[in-house]
Amino acid sequence: GQEEDEDELDEMVESEDFHALTEKEETNLGKLIGECDYAISNAELFMEQLGKNLQELDGANIQSVLASEKQVDALMDQIETAILEAEKVEKRLDDYDEILCHIRDTMEKMGEKNQMIEIANTNNVKLLQELEKVVSQLDLPHVHQLALSDTDLTPKGLPAAIAAGKALQTAMNSDIDPALLRLTAVQDQRKRFEKWKAKFSQTVSRHLNNLFIHLGNLGDSQSPHSGTDINLPKHNSVHRELSAYAELMHWMKAMDRKAYDALIKVYTSSLSKVYDRDIRLFFEAAKQSISVKRFGSREDLNSSSMSNKLKLGQPSKQPVSQPYGILGINRELWGPGAEPVERQKFDSILEKVLAELEPVALSEQHFCIAFFQLDVISPTGKNTQTTLDMAAAIQDREQRDERDTAVVAIPQKRLDRQINEDVRRMMGELFSNLEQELNSFILSFEKLDSYYSLYVLVRLTQHVMSAQEGQSFLSMTFASALIHVKRNFDKFMNLQLQSIQEAKVPKRSKCGLLPYVENFEEFAVTAESIFKKTERRNDLDKWLVKLVEAIFEYIPVNAMDHAKTPHQVVKMENYHRMHSLLSQLKVGVLEQLKKDAKVRYNDALKAYVTKYFGRPLEKLNQFFEGVQQKVQQGVKETEISYQMAYSKQELRKVIAQYPAREVKKGLEQLYKKVEKHLCEEENLLQVVWRAMQEEFIAQYNSLELWIQRCYAGAMITLDFTIKDILDFFSEIARSH
Repeated sequence: GQEEDEDELDEMVESEDFHALTEKEETNLGKLIGECDYAISNAELFMEQLGKNLQELDGANIQSVLASEKQVDALMDQIETAILEAEKVEKRLDDYDEILCHIRDTMEKMGEKNQMIEIANTNNVKLLQELEKVVSQLDLPHVHQLALSDTDLTPKGLPAAIAAGKALQTAMNSDIDPALLRLTAVQDQRKRFEKWKAKFSQTVSRHLNNLFIHLGNLGDSQSPHSGTDINLPKHNSVHRELSAYAELMHWMKAMDRKAYDALIKVYTSSLSKVYDRDIRLFFEAAKQSISVKRFGSREDLNSSSMSNKLKLGQPSKQPVSQPYGILGINRELWGPGAEPVERQKFDSILEKVLAELEPVALSEQHFCIAFFQLDVISPTGKNTQTTLDMAAAIQDREQRDERDTAVVAIPQKRLDRQINEDVRRMMGELFSNLEQELNSFILSFEKLDSYYSLYVLVRLTQHVMSAQEGQSFLSMTFASALIHVKRNFDKFMNLQLQSIQEAKVPKRSKCGLLPYVENFEEFAVTAESIFKKTERRNDLDKWLVKLVEAIFEYIPVNAMDHAKTPHQVVKMENYHRMHSLLSQLKVGVLEQLKKDAKVRYNDALKAYVTKYFGRPLEKLNQFFEGVQQKVQQGVKETEISYQMAYSKQELRKVIAQYPAREVKKGLEQLYKKVEKHLCEEENLLQVVWRAMQEEFIAQYNSLELWIQRCYAGAMITLDFTIKDILDFFSEIARSH
């Protein structure tokens, strides 16, 4: 309980404000306590003493306050005086502030005036600069004015005319603010420019127009080249003469679009006549250079048709001459074809023709692009490219601002496409008969010999690739012709495929090789020589696979149609030839078909031997088939001879029916039959005869084995040995 009271006392002491005693207070307190030693023993007396002291102190304080009243009044007077002085100072400060505000307003007005003066000076400087710029840009030197109004386009005066034209173009496309275009002086100068432009354009246009016509007539009047000389004239001299005027033509495109378009028409009209004549004579010379003596007259060359191809299988009283080289048609029915030497000559002349066309067409294309600036698209569709037309300038500025805001630009591909279309359109007008003459040249020889389409396909493809520079017109022309050539190539191959499907077996005693098998070698070897290591290799490979697959499909079909030759022989001989040919060709895509041909050939050979060799010792074979059945039924091999039907005596009777002399005679008859079946071309007689020999030996060994197993020790043997069999076959083969 005591501890709790002490804690409460401490908290109370801490909660009260506590002030430490000063030294003076501490001394006075000590003195007071020292004077009252009795305080402890007599508290009441101490309290009385303290009360008296307090009263004395209060009285002293009151006396002191009353004594200091005068001093307080004096202090109050001084304070009043100080307040009055402060008010005076404040009033003076207000006056100063008013003066300063007035000064500030005055300074601000002076600053604004100075700024306006600076703006005015700046504007004056800019205006002066703009005026100087306008004057300098629109000022056309007197020498240029003379050149524009009195134009001299001779070699001597041409540089001055070009310089004047450029100066006028620069002036008429000055970078002038649209607002300044309203100035009367600017518009007056623009009108003067228009007059000079019209005068200059008219002079240049008339001169170039006459020059184009003159050069066209000059080229047209030149003596044509020799009919046997396959050279296409080059017109570099025309290009050189016109190149001096290239900058003027560029000026015409920018400054007078109507006159520029008219000049292009005059140029194409004049030069196209020259090129039409050159190309016509060029292709005629090429046709005459190719030997046509096998085909008859020139009329035959031009009027021959492949319509005979459509007459396959149609009966007629007289045999219809079929196109040369058709696989499914007998060679005797083929029309005349070209010799390999003639085909090589055609190929070399075709290469010469295509090679001659390239430099001429590409040279003309490059000249037209450079001279007529076909690779530059005009920034405006207006007739004259100028910035001095007030309405047009404002409109262009608005359109430019819109483009800048939208950030939309014409794609480069679209620009290139437009340029290429313009170039091809102009080149097409200049070489208007090129594609027609080229197609006519190709078609005239494809009609005579279908193999020519193979040569053309390869050569034309090579030149399409080489002429692709800059999307050239010639490349597009070659590509267009190539489409027709590829179509004719596919027609020819489809015709070959159709001829296989519609082929008839030869009407002879021995069927031998079917027409499409016999003809395939020449076709394949020729095609390989043309397409080897070329870009068109895949096209040939696809068709070779189709044709060989069709041949394999129709050999069994046609093999059944021959009246005298067994179908096994037809299949054997034709598959043998196909395997031999495919091995010789060594074409990768035909490798599996080559293996297939070998399998089909072996199957046919085996089927033929099985059917026509059969079992020469038929009764012996039947005898031992019975023995084999008994053994399978449970009779022991050693007890077979005790069976009545299979006794040793019965076996000797059967063996006696096959003396060596009779066996050899039967083999001779078989050889003659095989000889009648097989054709001489494939030389398979000895192959078949050897297969029959092996079959005979296999049957002989089987019979000998059964004799040893079931009749051991009975001293029973056939009338001839394996050596005798080998001698029989060998003697028969040698005797024939």
